[in-house]
Amino acid sequence: MGTYADLVFLGGRVVTVDAGFSLASALAVTGGVISAVGGRDDVAPLVGPGTRVVDLRGATLLPGINDSHLHGCAFGMATPPLSLDLGHPAVSSLADVAEAVREAAGRLPGGQWITGHGWDTGYLDECVSEPSRLPSRRDLDAVSPDHPVVLYSFSGHATWVNSKALELIGIDRHTVAPPGGAIVADEAGEPTGLLHEGAQALVQNALPPLSRQERADAIRSALATLARLGVTSYTEPGLGPGGAGITRGTLGTETLDVYRELLAEGELTARVGVLLLPTGMTSTAEEFARTLDALSVSGDADPRRLAIHGVKVFADGVVPNKTAWMHEPYVGGGCGSLCVGGGSDTERAAEIGAVIRHAHAAGYQLGVHVTGDRACDTVADAFAAAVAEHPRPDARHYVIHGDFLTAYSMKVLAAHGFGVNMNPTIKWTVADMEEDFVGAERAAYAWPYRDAIDAGVRVASGSDAPVTYPDWRQGVATMMLRESKATGRVSGPGQRIGLAEAIRTYTIDAAWQDFADDWKGSLEPGKVADLCVLDGDLLTADPHDIPEMPVVLTVMDGRVVHDTLRD
Repeated sequence: MGTYADLVFLGGRVVTVDAGFSLASALAVTGGVISAVGGRDDVAPLVGPGTRVVDLRGATLLPGINDSHLHGCAFGMATPPLSLDLGHPAVSSLADVAEAVREAAGRLPGGQWITGHGWDTGYLDECVSEPSRLPSRRDLDAVSPDHPVVLYSFSGHATWVNSKALELIGIDRHTVAPPGGAIVADEAGEPTGLLHEGAQALVQNALPPLSRQERADAIRSALATLARLGVTSYTEPGLGPGGAGITRGTLGTETLDVYRELLAEGELTARVGVLLLPTGMTSTAEEFARTLDALSVSGDADPRRLAIHGVKVFADGVVPNKTAWMHEPYVGGGCGSLCVGGGSDTERAAEIGAVIRHAHAAGYQLGVHVTGDRACDTVADAFAAAVAEHPRPDARHYVIHGDFLTAYSMKVLAAHGFGVNMNPTIKWTVADMEEDFVGAERAAYAWPYRDAIDAGVRVASGSDAPVTYPDWRQGVATMMLRESKATGRVSGPGQRIGLAEAIRTYTIDAAWQDFADDWKGSLEPGKVADLCVLDGDLLTADPHDIPEMPVVLTVMDGRVVHDTLRD
């Protein structure tokens, strides 16, 4: 008799996500690899005295979920107990935020920084009832006069601080914002406590740096949460010198070092792909090239567990800050712009082209943060120009977010084998709010899954955690329903996709983004045993019920990392 299996699953809905999206009822795992897929008779000979046999009782067995855009260290730092939870439904008003800060100030030593994450004006009552009402330092000063407070928005593109923090940072009415950033001021010219885009670096540079222990604890916390959600792979999109001034340096080079330490210690319970971040949200092409060329990129001990895939670049901002570069003006005016160096749109377009060309020529995959439709067209053209100048097969460059990806952009991306990384849980979160910025028609179109897939673009999905909670189940439901979080209103029904297509974006197509679709992302013999078991029949479930279907078992590389079946 040959080698017996370590794990055998029987009596379930085995969703293989192979080329034909075929279904099976049984699967076997031997030595961390899928050894058989089919029916009971196909796996029965592999059952030995040491085999764990799992009766799925109709549950759904999927490939392990690949969240293809998730800031692991930042997510750990942004969640309790390491940070105040200021997302919806934890808080519903500016008054709720102030109360959470008041409680923190009461239990922390005087002078210690209070941090929080997740506030969103679309879910704060005062801001909803009066759209011109924005968070202010005055909302925080009375409850925390002696503790500096720094509160990060859900998007990561705005930071809200109190007067004590402004004092310690050294920001006043005379402070000039860095290029591409904004220090919001009131009618008297005084800073309100809101900082946008690159101006957030002023806060980060004033905060005490995170220790290695804090980084390790944050990653461990994130890994534990992801295991409970069935996530076995994720892309950490941007670690390097450019991240030193973003979210307390969680995107800095030191975080990559901590990942390597956790790998060596056997603590990585998910596979991690990394994009390097040479420069921050604003830079010149010259600075980018110089920094990238100076980076020392060493091979890791197990590239299937921790691998550097490419480079991240910021092209523009986000719609809620009106910093995404759009063809047509926002409600109230303005079109945003690219966030690279340059004094005009033409110069900035040339700069982003030079950045992309340099990274491509250096052999890196590119993941470019770009949200506005005009910026998407510019980046797609830059990808094509880089490949034309330096031919390289299968570069797999991709657009990150692509909120307003145009038909033109899709045609260019598909023609060259490039991809897009979309965010269904962000769509769910901001669908209603975006109408205030771009109007109903454009807001409904945002994150055009149907059009992109039909155009032949490879589409992967990610949560952008901590921007949203990394729950792929909600992502699948949103791709199928296009319903919003705040009201349940349908936003862009023409962009709905089916269940099989949605699952692919979190499995085999996310694996494609990782250059790994030949060894992970589907349940086929010879592929790694990364598995997620969902209680119930996903294939017949009402999409509204999918977010509540429990993940009962998670397996990574044949190792069980989450298990409620034995509880």
